Amino acid sequence: MTQSNQYNIAVVGATGAVGQKMLETLEDRSFPIKELKLLSSSRSAGTKMTFKGTEYTLEEATPESFENIDIALFSAGGSVSKKLAPEAVKRGALVIDNTSAYRMDESVPLVVPEVNEADIQNHNGIIANPNCSTIQMVAALEPIKQNLGLSRVIVSTYQAVSGAGNEAADELRQQSQSFLNGEELEANILPVGGDEKHYPIAFNALPQIDKFQENGYTFEEMKMINETKKIMHAPKLQVAATCVRLPFFTSHAESVYVEVDQKGVTVDQLKALISKAEGIVLEDDPANQSYPTPLSSAGKRDVFVGRIRKDLDHENGFHLWVVSDNLLKGAAWNSVQIAERVIANQWL
Repeated sequence: MTQSNQYNIAVVGATGAVGQKMLETLEDRSFPIKELKLLSSSRSAGTKMTFKGTEYTLEEATPESFENIDIALFSAGGSVSKKLAPEAVKRGALVIDNTSAYRMDESVPLVVPEVNEADIQNHNGIIANPNCSTIQMVAALEPIKQNLGLSRVIVSTYQAVSGAGNEAADELRQQSQSFLNGEELEANILPVGGDEKHYPIAFNALPQIDKFQENGYTFEEMKMINETKKIMHAPKLQVAATCVRLPFFTSHAESVYVEVDQKGVTVDQLKALISKAEGIVLEDDPANQSYPTPLSSAGKRDVFVGRIRKDLDHENGFHLWVVSDNLLKGAAWNSVQIAERVIANQWL
């Protein structure tokens, strides 16, 4: 580790949708960077990228790439993280990993700073960044859990195509144009690149994100279920999820039903708790049709909550609408935020 107030940073997967957002976020936050190294697959090595007006050449990520690196931000796929994260740690780097590779590893903290910042200090060189849809939900749920108790969560997500990468976003553009031209839609990416069948996303809704598991849930749904329990230190919390991909580019939206432990809670109480929470913006004024949307939240680092209402049949049940930019709070900003907290608390 460099003994200074500036740090040597590596970004692995710099050309991807999240990698690009990581670089934008590092620049926006004026992150104290001494040296920056941009790493990629051999296919992208040699590509030029600009950061703060300086041109950088991407290098192929190898174990030796992490010599003298203080913090490595990974977003290049789980297999890359499994292979190279331990190599980075061996060489003294702290890895903040944005893939699913280490999220459920008991020895690896899974962190949303507004929820469980203290878990960071238990790292052994790797800190996992949760799934994008999990991050925004637990950020909204934490003030409820802390003040009212929380026994059950049922979530349905409405997720942007950028969550599946740049190729999925390109496919949406192409399919939309083909649909408007009356042409046949070609599908090669969604719902899952590695699956046998692919379906058009343009003007459609796909109730599958990631591969189906033996229990009938998709891997994305199981990520939300298991990660929520880990982050919130609530192994007995009842969580169910249905994850759906919709044809817009940025920000995930979620319809979240919760059951609280405390009786007699009012909507105004819930609104007050959420409005005071760190990183949360309350947009909830039905009389004036005020609520968050994917378009209104795009490009912003906060989690937006609206449409808070009491369930009509369950005394302790409430419904929330939660929206956030999946590439920022759901990925790049949460990762950089973890790095900032590491430095602030001297947890490197």
